Amino acid sequence: MDNNCCCHKTKERTEKETRDLLNRLSRIEGQIRGIRGMVERDAYCIDILTQVAAANAALNAFTKALLAEHIKTCVAQDIRDGKDETVDELVHTLQKLMK
Repeated sequence: MDNNCCCHKTKERTEKETRDLLNRLSRIEGQIRGIRGMVERDAYCIDILTQVAAANAALNAFTKALLAEHIKTCVAQDIRDGKDETVDELVHTLQKLMK
C-alpha cells in the first residue's frame, strides 16, 4: 500500500481550525440551498447569477484559507522532515485548482 496516497493521509486540526472551516462550509451550504430555492421560485436569472458569484467567492475563500493552513503546517513540516515529494503534491494540487 502506498502511504503517500492522499486518501490515506490525515491532518489533525485544532478545535478552532475545524470550527472555522465548518462554519464557512455551513454558510456555503446555505448559499447553495438559497440558489436552489431561487431556481425553484423562477427567480430572475441575474439575481441567481449574483448569488452564484457570491457562493463561488465564499468557496474560493474557503479554498484559500485551507490551502494557506496546509502550506504553513503540512508542507512546511514535510520539508523540514526532508519529504520533498510534498512540494510536487502541492504543485499538482495548485495546477488542479487553477484550471
